[in-house]
Amino acid sequence: MRTDPRRLRFASQLGALLLGALLLGACEKSAPPPAPAAAVAADPSVVELGENMRNIVKTAPVAMAEVSDILRVAGQVGFDEHLVTRIGATVTGRIIEIKATMGQQVRAGQTLALINSTELGAAQLAYKKARAQALLHERNVERARQLIAAEVIGSAELQRRESELDVARAEQQAAADQLRVLGVSREDMQALHAQGSINSISPVVATMGGTVIERKVTQGQVVQPSDALFSVADLSRVWVVADVPEQQAAKVLVGQNIEIDIPALGIRRVAKLNYVADTVDPQTRTITVRSELDNRDRRLKPAMLATILIESGPVTQLAVPVGAVVRENDLDHVFVAIAENRYKLTEVRLAPARAGLRPVISGLKVNQTVVTEGAFHANSERKRKELE
Repeated sequence: MRTDPRRLRFASQLGALLLGALLLGACEKSAPPPAPAAAVAADPSVVELGENMRNIVKTAPVAMAEVSDILRVAGQVGFDEHLVTRIGATVTGRIIEIKATMGQQVRAGQTLALINSTELGAAQLAYKKARAQALLHERNVERARQLIAAEVIGSAELQRRESELDVARAEQQAAADQLRVLGVSREDMQALHAQGSINSISPVVATMGGTVIERKVTQGQVVQPSDALFSVADLSRVWVVADVPEQQAAKVLVGQNIEIDIPALGIRRVAKLNYVADTVDPQTRTITVRSELDNRDRRLKPAMLATILIESGPVTQLAVPVGAVVRENDLDHVFVAIAENRYKLTEVRLAPARAGLRPVISGLKVNQTVVTEGAFHANSERKRKELE
């Protein structure tokens, strides 16, 4: 029996079709069904605000604003050099007693130390001799006038004695001036006249009231008038000094308002620049600026570190309110609107706050809508939904 070739070809094609259908059905049974739309993972940085949050959150487009530039300069508290005095000896001698210690409050005229000086004793002796000679010549002149009245001597003798009196008085005045140079006061001069005894003890006296901030003398030390023994400062007013880089010199002017931050005390005070150096330090390439602060409460201590914030003229730049900024992973972020009631947490680079605004360095463009109030609540809502 002979087989028809057309039937064999038809049977072969039919078998191939059945085999393909079986394989396709097997593939459809083994492949998993597509995931529903709700199962797709949401962007954790995007938050959709419900009705309860819309009354809390406020938005506004990012815009340009006039923001003053702030120059931050490291400085420190120092003494007001107009209220510091260095006190030395007025005579050469040996320290026999010290009456003041470091940190002690002293008043003007208070004795800080005592010096035993042979130089002072010799000067007092010279003054006593000159004064005695002047008194002697005064009596000689008076006697000569009486003798002239009695016609015992001539006028030439009176003139000679008057000349000697003038010389004696000049020597007495010179000796008195020397005592004053050695620190002998008017009261001590009067005591020297009244008692006649020589006192070789010279006091080292405070020339102004304040705090003893330095003592460079010990008991038994030999000192000279060129030696500075004590330093006394009035700490009721202090300076805050800083060095501004010469590139920023144009931003600082005398009379400019500044803020002074004292980290050690956690305080910030407002002041004015009262001095800006006219020259640049060739070693550090900086200029010195200075301000004064009232310190009657004695909280500020010389050598305390400080930061001076100098505000320059306003500059127009892109800025966002401080309330729009969210700190996340130690970085600044803002919520940018991407759809109605949908906001994306976006990382941005911002400058420090100035007058309630944060100047934008990068990450935002003009007219982008951002959350300006309630950003904290929006971020809390985002985290809550992320946990769910």
